[in-house]
Amino acid sequence: MPVVTSSLSEDQQKDLLSLLGHVRLHLLYKASVHGFTALAFHSRCDWQGPTVIAAYNAAGFVFGAHTSQDYTQSGVEVCDEKAFLYSIQAGGNTPLRVAGIHTKCAFNDNNAGPDFGALVFLHENAAKIQSNPGGNFTFQPAEMHGEDVALTEFEVYRVEGLGDLLAKPWRNIRWNEERRQQLMKSIISYKPEVKSVQQARVVLVGPVGAGKSTFFNSVNSMFRGNMTSQAIAGTAGKSVTTQFRAYNIKAGKGGGVVPLILCDTMGLEENAEVGLDIEDLIHILKGNVKDRYLLNPLTPIQGETPGFKKQATLNDVIHCVVYVVDTCKVSLLSQKMLDKFASIRKKTNHLGIPQILLMTKVDEACPLAAEDLQNVYRSVYLQRKARELSESFGIPLSCVLLVKSYSAELELDRDVDILLLTAVDQMLNYTDSFFENQVIEEDREAIDLYSSVPSQQSKTSRVN
Repeated sequence: MPVVTSSLSEDQQKDLLSLLGHVRLHLLYKASVHGFTALAFHSRCDWQGPTVIAAYNAAGFVFGAHTSQDYTQSGVEVCDEKAFLYSIQAGGNTPLRVAGIHTKCAFNDNNAGPDFGALVFLHENAAKIQSNPGGNFTFQPAEMHGEDVALTEFEVYRVEGLGDLLAKPWRNIRWNEERRQQLMKSIISYKPEVKSVQQARVVLVGPVGAGKSTFFNSVNSMFRGNMTSQAIAGTAGKSVTTQFRAYNIKAGKGGGVVPLILCDTMGLEENAEVGLDIEDLIHILKGNVKDRYLLNPLTPIQGETPGFKKQATLNDVIHCVVYVVDTCKVSLLSQKMLDKFASIRKKTNHLGIPQILLMTKVDEACPLAAEDLQNVYRSVYLQRKARELSESFGIPLSCVLLVKSYSAELELDRDVDILLLTAVDQMLNYTDSFFENQVIEEDREAIDLYSSVPSQQSKTSRVN
């Protein structure tokens, strides 16, 4: 499914946010993609909590309505003191905000398009509005929509409050150069618990556009000391990564290899016939897939497939799985995607591989983190998103880590590095848990083998 993007310009979004306060917008519905019908609207916007409509016309207006109540198709009129109509005109004028009349209901919660009385959107299941100023909202049509009732686009966004900063961070991070150097040194000097293994092997798994390749590039840049782009990253609607890649990381240009291999995969998608195939991922986890294998969801890997490694060693298998999720899209993860993650998690648990969840793009998700990255674990909003993911995935909150990758920057940043290094350090800690379990299993097998061999005394007794 292609990525659905907002039609709001940066200035229009700023104007809209100025009316809504300290919130974040999540695009739920776009009529040019999903259809200019009431059915399409309700299928994506019912029971979504506070929402705001953005209607566009050829006269250059963006206008709509905000409500703090759910659309439910209850068939009754809904009162909402927080509801308002608005209009943003081209040219930088102050946005128009029209509050409802106190004694009147805000909207009619029926099965048609959003009906705010004075403005009825998707009127007659078409790309148009019905304008009836007066009654519950009073405005001048020329100021609201330029008297142009035909729509060129229609969108609905969920409105999520960001909250403030916690008095104390819910996770302690030391934000100084000493800590950065300490983490860097610890990672470079890491040695796996099992002597036959030289490097920890970690795979990144997540939806298209979550930032898997960008995360690797950021880690690689950090250790190299300059910006790199070894893994292909982009913002396409489909997965940019088509191969299974196992990337080495070097400490400095021409330096030694860091004892960590980050493996990148095709992005997950909702439908079975596109994106990374779950059974292909299991083969990757078991170490059966060679580097640079071209993944094809229509042709899953088989035992006889060229590039299939039948004899995998402990060096080939994955030692830690890292789920990568775009923080901006946590609330928009579909049930199909959550079910796919649940299936992967169940199979990964069966293989005894530890798992971590990375929340990427925290600066894009929360303005407080964008303003100062050291607010990342003080943000009420980001803490709420972390808990939401923890519950959705069934992963302890201690296994959920927040990161910002390098995207637009040309120079390294200490605070960005510390978050990235903290994540990598935890991956190595979890990898140690995997190796320790291997040692325990080997010891258990040795004990079982020993107990199955008759002792010399038993042999003698039988002879006698």
